[in-house]
Amino acid sequence: MPSVRDLRDRIRSLKNTQQITKAMKQVAAAKIRRADALQKQTRPYADAIGAMLRDLLSGAASVDHPFMKPGRPGAPKGVIVTAADKGLCGAFNGNLVRAADFFQREHASVVWYPVGNKARNGVRRLSQPTVQAWSLSQAEKLETARAVAAKISEDFIAGKIGEIVLISPKLVSTMVQRPEVRTIVPISRKPHHIEAHAHVDHAVHHPTGPKGAVEFAPSPEAVLTRLLPKYLEFTLFSAMLETDAAFFSAQLVAMNNATENAGKLIDELTIVMNKARQTAITKEMLEIVGGAEALAG
Repeated sequence: MPSVRDLRDRIRSLKNTQQITKAMKQVAAAKIRRADALQKQTRPYADAIGAMLRDLLSGAASVDHPFMKPGRPGAPKGVIVTAADKGLCGAFNGNLVRAADFFQREHASVVWYPVGNKARNGVRRLSQPTVQAWSLSQAEKLETARAVAAKISEDFIAGKIGEIVLISPKLVSTMVQRPEVRTIVPISRKPHHIEAHAHVDHAVHHPTGPKGAVEFAPSPEAVLTRLLPKYLEFTLFSAMLETDAAFFSAQLVAMNNATENAGKLIDELTIVMNKARQTAITKEMLEIVGGAEALAG
């Protein structure tokens, strides 16, 4: 059995760890609120652009844009994987890398475009090549989204990749975050395909007309050609915001569990330490009594 001193040192170390995990839990809770507030600020913008894109797709007879056409046959799939820059969040990052690995096993040729340090490290261990990596924790996430969109658009238009796929976390609740795999380019004309959007100033809405009555100048095709690259940028920007919120949610749960587990270990070790202390005191008393009897005899 460990000595009382060893047990006391272990309890002190666990209490220090518990203070750290409790502080990280509080920080994660505060950052979740900020990430959620940022998502809510962008939601009306996304809804308005979504309605505009649906009107454009329904009104445009044909659009001569690469995003509306199938990619080069036989070209590898370009996969953007978003994960956190840091760990201490349970299985959050690991689940996203496993989703990427599963996707790779189902497709013969894949090219990675990781966003986030953990995504970069994870896909580098997989068999397919990585083109370029980006950090998720940069202050200007919109600029990062534009950089990613520019690079992967360039490769898609050049025929280096035949499809753009996004693997990112879906924040179901604070307790649940699931990897989501979706093809974002080529763009389907189906309304449910349009999930995130960006701003354009070429549409004139008529409040007095029926819902969805929109005029586009110079033409729906011209406006849609300008809007589609922004659609990709805002899709990635929205995914990065949700990755942040999902990461902090996962970290909150992980730190809460770590704090509770540290408390349980402290209680268990305290019981063991008290028993060891009682055993030591009993032993000392027996030695004293034995010595006294020896002197008396």
